[in-house]
Formats: sequence, C-alpha cells, structure tokens
Amino acid sequence: MKAYNIIVLAKQVPDTRNVGKDAMKADGTVNRAVLPAIFNPEDLNALEQALRIKDQFPGTTVKILTMGPVRAAEIIREAMFRGGDGGVLLTDRAFAGSDTLATSYALGQALKKMGEIDLIIAGRQAIDGDTAQVGPQVAEKLKMLQVTYVEEVKELKNDTITLKRRLDRGVETVKCKLPLVITVNGTAPECRVRNAKLLMKYKRAKTVTELQKENEDYTMLYTNRPDLNIPEWTVNDIETDASQLGLTGSPTKVKTIENVVLQAKDSKVISDSDENIENMMIELIKSHTIG
Repeated sequence: MKAYNIIVLAKQVPDTRNVGKDAMKADGTVNRAVLPAIFNPEDLNALEQALRIKDQFPGTTVKILTMGPVRAAEIIREAMFRGGDGGVLLTDRAFAGSDTLATSYALGQALKKMGEIDLIIAGRQAIDGDTAQVGPQVAEKLKMLQVTYVEEVKELKNDTITLKRRLDRGVETVKCKLPLVITVNGTAPECRVRNAKLLMKYKRAKTVTELQKENEDYTMLYTNRPDLNIPEWTVNDIETDASQLGLTGSPTKVKTIENVVLQAKDSKVISDSDENIENMMIELIKSHTIG
C-alpha cells in the first residue's frame, strides 16, 4: 500500500472575535501583539483531511508549513498533539507585512525545499484576511493542479484522488491526479481533539529560537529526541528574490482604516412604505451599519 507525503499549509491568526480599537497599526497591517492567537479554523479542517489519509495509509507523513513570528510554532505543536508529524516554521523579519502574493511566493519557495510532495492541503481562507487566495497562488507558483472548496476526500488510490466539493450552487465530485493542491471548506469535518499520549510526547517540541530560552536541564533531551526539534527556516534557508518578499513584494496596500463601532440605540418603528424603507437604507449606509 502506497504511503503519501502530505504538507498542510496552516496559519496562526488573530482571534477576530476579540478585535478592539488597537487591532490595526498605522501602516495598515494587523497589530498581532494585542490580539490572542489561534490556529486558523479552516486550516484545522484541512489538517483533519490529511490525518484521515494518514490513518488509512500507514507510513504517510503529515507535516505543517507555517509562516509567521516564532510564536507561530504553537500551531505546529498543536498539529503534533492531534497526530501530525511535525513541520517547518518559516520566520524572518523580511517576511513581515506580506500580502497574499508575497506569502504564497515565500511558501512556494519553502515547499520546493521540502522535497517531493504528493498532496498540499490548506484551509480555504484565513479569518484575518478572508481572501482565499494563498492556496491557489501557491498552486500556480508550483505549477501544480488545484481543487478548491473541498469538503471531503472520498477516495485515494495510487496517484488518483476523488474529492467532494461544496459550492454555492450545489455539490461536485472531482477526480484528479496527484500531485495536487486542495483547499478545504469550513463545512468539512471538524479536526479531531488532542491525543493525551501525543500531548505528553511532544509537549516540549521547540524551534531553535525557543530552545535558546529553554532550561539547560533539557539540553540532552533535544539531542536524544530529534523529533522534538522543529525546523526554523529564515530567508537565508530558502532560495528567494528579496524584491518579492514582505511589504516590498506586496502590491496590496491599505490606504485608510476606519473603526466602526456598533452601539445599541433607541428603537425606531417605520412603516412599510417605499419612502421610509429607502430612508432607512440611506441612514444605515451612512452609519456604516451596512455597505
């Protein structure tokens, strides 16, 4: 039975349920320091699809590739607690401020270094951007086939995969050859919970930067347990063009930011006349409640 090499693209994102007035910086980038960080929800759906394949095909590996600050290693550990096989943290100040184009370029270059890949799985979109662009852009940069809006991997046989897609107009079943990039909807099955044994086994998995802050008593542990070392790649570890990284390589620019605070006020009763409904719509648009 064939084993597969699967990479899950995942992102640590600000928890948008706790957005406050300081959530954005003056340059239009997210002020991540003031927001709680979580595993992007749809990337967890993607991880579950990868782990189901691993359950079915012994020898299959599922690794996480994520780009972000050092604390983003938390989601690699989280994936390991659920059955993943580690991953790579792509971190460097040169990546700061990347839009989807610069992000997909950096991820694509890192994926090239990760060797032969059978399947790349990503969540449909991240909750801090809602663009759904990174997965498809990675596929384009790697010149790989792609299938988006996947809800379920129905069958995998040798180099052919059958997928169920959930679209606005209904459901599609797609059969495609590997290697392949797929993006997974939030309507896909939820990711399994942490496994207690894996949590105890990998709770001390660290990157190089995190190890610098580690107690010296654990030095030998990381020598004897190489599976606890999470690779940390900088811009010097992958082949890149500096002009395509970070803010320099990001054509998307945020020109203005406006905080919209919705407050409860006195209720208003209107009739169902066209004039009153039109006036209500104008008022709601002017107050930025809608539109």
